[in-house]
Amino acid sequence: MPKPKSFTAWLKTHADQHNAIGDLARDVSADPDWPSRKGRQGQLDYLEERGAIEAAIEALERAWTQYEAYQAAQSDA
Repeated sequence: MPKPKSFTAWLKTHADQHNAIGDLARDVSADPDWPSRKGRQGQLDYLEERGAIEAAIEALERAWTQYEAYQAAQSDA
């Protein structure tokens, strides 16, 4: 069974979407300082420290929820 992608790798696969998660994915792809290995809280802290708008923070929360569903599906496969 293939190992599930990391959150950041998973998120970047959504860069072609025309919604808030796609916007976030494009921003993350372009940000060399994105804390890929810091986990959900570290990434939330990163956005808040940089003054991200509420919609970006909400998009990250929704993306993490979808990512957790992806991980669960991968472990069931």
